[in-house]
Amino acid sequence: MGHEIENDIGSGGGILANKVLWLTIGATIFIFIGFILPTPDSLVEVIQTYGFAEKMKQWELAHTPQEAARKTMMVLGIIPMAVIFFATEAIPIGLTGILMPVLAYFLHLLPTNMIGKTFAGDAPMFLLGVLAMGVVVVDVGLHKRLAAWLLGWTKGFIVPIFVLCVSMSVVGSFISAHAMCAFMTPVMAAVYFGAVSAHSPSNRLQHDPALAKFLLFTLCYALNVGGVGSPAAGGRNVIMMGFWSEYNVPMDFLTWMKYGLPMVPLLGVMVAVYMLALFGKKIKTRDLTPGLVAIKEKSRKMGRMTYPEYVTFGMLLLILALWIVGGEELGLGGPSLLAMLIPVIFRTTDWKTILSKISWDAWFMYCGALTLGALLKESGAALWLAQSFLKILGSIGIDKGFGLWVGLSALSGLMTNFMSDAGTTALLGPIVIPMGIMTGVAGEPWATGLGVAFATSFAHFLIVGTPNNAIVYGLGVYPDTGEKVIHPMDFIKYGFALWILSMLVVWIVGFLGIFAIVGFPEGLLETARAAMEKGTM
Repeated sequence: MGHEIENDIGSGGGILANKVLWLTIGATIFIFIGFILPTPDSLVEVIQTYGFAEKMKQWELAHTPQEAARKTMMVLGIIPMAVIFFATEAIPIGLTGILMPVLAYFLHLLPTNMIGKTFAGDAPMFLLGVLAMGVVVVDVGLHKRLAAWLLGWTKGFIVPIFVLCVSMSVVGSFISAHAMCAFMTPVMAAVYFGAVSAHSPSNRLQHDPALAKFLLFTLCYALNVGGVGSPAAGGRNVIMMGFWSEYNVPMDFLTWMKYGLPMVPLLGVMVAVYMLALFGKKIKTRDLTPGLVAIKEKSRKMGRMTYPEYVTFGMLLLILALWIVGGEELGLGGPSLLAMLIPVIFRTTDWKTILSKISWDAWFMYCGALTLGALLKESGAALWLAQSFLKILGSIGIDKGFGLWVGLSALSGLMTNFMSDAGTTALLGPIVIPMGIMTGVAGEPWATGLGVAFATSFAHFLIVGTPNNAIVYGLGVYPDTGEKVIHPMDFIKYGFALWILSMLVVWIVGFLGIFAIVGFPEGLLETARAAMEKGTM
């Protein structure tokens, strides 16, 4: 059977196809900021005041605060260049990831032993295992059963999408959204293939690129927004809880759910409505029933679960249990790597199959993003950007209450698209909680922290923002050709408006609604202030 894929010009044609142009623009911006633009006095002050200059001296990367600040300017120059390269694929996206440690090595931006750790820590191992997990699930056919279990009872077009968005957002609040993304991306591909096959002429397969992107992005964004629901949704939430404990105002699991979980179904519905409005007129195949029925029928014809399926399903349950029970001791990477080991040992998937089908482009891209995040943090660039933003908030009179919550969450939401959500929380947490205490407004220590943590779930518009984005990019291929469904620029194209809508839900429903209804404990501010004053004495 032949195939026909229509090109989405907005995703990679026209000016975006001029790789030399974007390569030149990115490199020029980097050189201008990193080597030509004068170093702001405020940057030198931050580098000197907060110990970054001294740290670089100890690392033998710089000898004076001015030299250290110059290194920070180089990091600031890398940011727009990396964004341009990631979005336009001026060079292959995996090579852009590799470029991050290469620049760190040759420009002496970090100690050499630290650069390797940023590129091969727990998070990269986690993503590698998750990508392998997706390959194994598809190889044994378990994704067809997953589709039948989760969506097989739905029909039509609208109902399956709303069921998908609400269920994935709620599930993503309590278990690894990245794992669900790896399980469900092949499911979406199978639903797509069944739907377009049923509506294609008998002699050829007519692809519907809009439908393929619609299904993958809907899944990805629904899982992203679930991160506000509970502390179990991600390490960033646990990190923020740790910061509260340092000020003697600890947050417990149930209390967090009171503030965050009510927003999750609403955010899931919002994702469904937004995606339907965005893609509604572009999609030609308006009925998913054939795809859902085909998967259900294939699942029925497969009969009872086979040995490879039992092993794979058991592996998924084991990894999930280890993430929940042994998260602190084992990390996320250790259990994830079992997805590369167990299938080979138990002879369910061939080792060469796993290696050949892993999206190494997505893996190298994400590893490079982690290196960039380390550069931002260790050079003082992230702190300077945060302080500059906070000064702007103060100058326009939104330095307390609702205005402060909006400003800090907006900053957090922007930063999490450029660096990891945990890194963003780790950077801003120590800044925003004392800010909340100093405002003198009751509840601020919790409110500012929650605002920052909530917003880190919305890494919608850059491919490097979250493993979910990397996973749908890496695993999202047309089943018959293996071609990529998503272009990196699609994340900006479809995700930025959704990011704004997600922030509005948090600001209106969360800050103005839930915060007012649930309220904050009495004495919270006084307890936190006493802890802060004791720590500064």
